[in-house]
Amino acid sequence: MDKHLYSRLQTKIILLTLAVSFTPLLLLGVMIYRQFAAMYVEKIREQIHFRAESRADAVDLFLAERTAILGAIADTHSLAEMAREETLASCLAIMNARAGAFVDLGVIDQHGTQLAYVGPYDLAGKNYYEQPWFGQVMSRGVHISDVYLGFRRLPHFIIAVRRQEGQRNWVLRATIDPELFGRIVQVGQIGKTGDAFVVNREGILQTQPRHSGNILEPSPVRPTLFGKQTMTVDGALLGRPGVLYAGTWLKSADWLLVVSGDVEEDLAQLFSARTIQTLIIVGGMLAIVLTTIFTTRTLVRQMIQAETRLREMDAQLIQTDKLAALGKMAAGVAHEINNPLAVILQKTGWMRDLLEEEDLRDSPNFREFRDAVLKVEEHVERARKVVHDMLGYARRMEPRAEAIEVNRIIDQTVDILKNYARNNSIDIRTELDPALPPTTGDGAQIQQVILNLVNNAIDAIGRNGLIVIRSEHAGDAIRISVADNGPGIPEHLQRKVFDPFFTTKNTGKGTGLGLWISYTIIEKMGGTMTLQSKPGEGTTFTITLPIVPPPPQ
Repeated sequence: MDKHLYSRLQTKIILLTLAVSFTPLLLLGVMIYRQFAAMYVEKIREQIHFRAESRADAVDLFLAERTAILGAIADTHSLAEMAREETLASCLAIMNARAGAFVDLGVIDQHGTQLAYVGPYDLAGKNYYEQPWFGQVMSRGVHISDVYLGFRRLPHFIIAVRRQEGQRNWVLRATIDPELFGRIVQVGQIGKTGDAFVVNREGILQTQPRHSGNILEPSPVRPTLFGKQTMTVDGALLGRPGVLYAGTWLKSADWLLVVSGDVEEDLAQLFSARTIQTLIIVGGMLAIVLTTIFTTRTLVRQMIQAETRLREMDAQLIQTDKLAALGKMAAGVAHEINNPLAVILQKTGWMRDLLEEEDLRDSPNFREFRDAVLKVEEHVERARKVVHDMLGYARRMEPRAEAIEVNRIIDQTVDILKNYARNNSIDIRTELDPALPPTTGDGAQIQQVILNLVNNAIDAIGRNGLIVIRSEHAGDAIRISVADNGPGIPEHLQRKVFDPFFTTKNTGKGTGLGLWISYTIIEKMGGTMTLQSKPGEGTTFTITLPIVPPPPQ
């Protein structure tokens, strides 16, 4: 049955019925929604852009004022004056009275040694020559450092200015209150979910963000996305869709001030009232749609039922013909193979009798001759068993009940196919449950099923691959799986793989009977066979057999 044909027919009837009344209304609603959404997103973008730009100006002004005050102090005092702690303390008090936000103040000579210090930390006499900021201020004259831990092991940043007296240089350094600076930045936050923070060139946080992350940790922002002017970036580029980021590079320091805003939050507030109106319109449309769908489905369902009954009758006739042909083919093949097998078995018996003669028993190769004859007889018996099973398929023979060990059957099957697999550079690996209990079943038929699955896996891989055979005790059942890393089976073909005469192999390389016979064998034993396959990743066939304890010997 072509379900897609009926689905298309049903869809056409519904669409033709609803198109005249609903299409103009839907088109108008979609256009209005998109225009409003685009307009408000643009307004949000402009708001974030403006907020980032204005907040960057405020931060630049804050840093510029503190830098200017620090420079003025350095310009109006000599090194000898500033090296006295009482003078340094007086300057710190004046600086905080005029501008505030200064935590401490220190005077450092050209060799990096702190000559005087006023502040809450024990930093007198510390040497800063190896600190990155010291080299920057000595070369530039003025420097605002990135946030770092330093000797106090707490996140902070400093403003430092260099002054030259004759042949000597000295540095006046002040630490800025990081909490006060962070609050100035956070004024740029928008709404309940918006954020504002500062990062350096490497994307390391210089202030505490509102929601996630800490100072000196990597931020989600990539500074390379932002140019010299204030820019707005879609959060999808940073792994956060629905969020807009606006960034402005500060003029006073090599920092990027970032303001973020959640677009979905603002749009939800905007369209909250519109949702009620939309629900009323949709409710009326839904009533019409449901009525149309119900009527159309009733009509189509009756057509499907009539065709289903007709196809079931055709399928039964076709299946009967296929089974009859399969039975004749299996009987003919079994008969043709049985005759040469009987001749081989007769000759190996005669050879075994010859080996009992005294001359041959004394031969140094006697044991090798005897083992070779026994091996031939063993494989002839196995071949006869396969022929017997083919006749069983033709006569619908039920499986024999005997005590079997599944792990041993798997090992025997792998031994049969390992050379063939090795020739194709395919590795067969087994992961067998050592605690697997014995059960009752037909060992030869189970071996035939596993043999068929492994052969199919080898054919699917072609060359250079892996096949993994697993067994495990799953409650009151034994589970066997054969997995390969081949190309997999397309989804639209997976439901057909157990049908007779269906094959995915090239013409002439498969009859399409192997999986169907295997499925029938497992089903007769009371088990199930399932398939899991993903194109490009491989295929796994799973067999589940009920555990039937063997009768006592």
